[in-house]
Amino acid sequence: MMQICESYNQKNSLFNSMNRFIGAVNNMDQTIMVPSLLRDVPLDQEAEKEVSSVQDGDMYGSYVLLKSIRNDIEWGVLQADERRKEKHGVTTALEMSRIEPNDEDLEKLFHLHLNGLHTVLGKLTRKANTLTNRYKQEIGIGGCGN
Repeated sequence: MMQICESYNQKNSLFNSMNRFIGAVNNMDQTIMVPSLLRDVPLDQEAEKEVSSVQDGDMYGSYVLLKSIRNDIEWGVLQADERRKEKHGVTTALEMSRIEPNDEDLEKLFHLHLNGLHTVLGKLTRKANTLTNRYKQEIGIGGCGN
């Protein structure tokens, strides 16, 4: 397999950010053999303060959220929007995209969303790694240095 040397710009590309997140969630998924053990286990407040500003809950809720986001990235937003609309009757991204901004705003919107995606993917990646390490601590698996 050919290895690709990542320059600074490549390392910070959206594609690589998504791959790091998906890799962290896949690792989490492979490590956590019994997700139900995460129920009622509170999030580590010290580590999670920087990673999660919205979520208060148990580790199981974070596990489900991370897997759901990974599926949205891998399978597409439209499929996820259809599932959410059927389940909750919410306005989908497809419906929101029909509201078209001015052409001069498109570049600004793109950069705003790109920066937001990088920030969110970084936080979600750290959250997946934290959850994996916490699970290992809870069940007594060796060191947490991943």
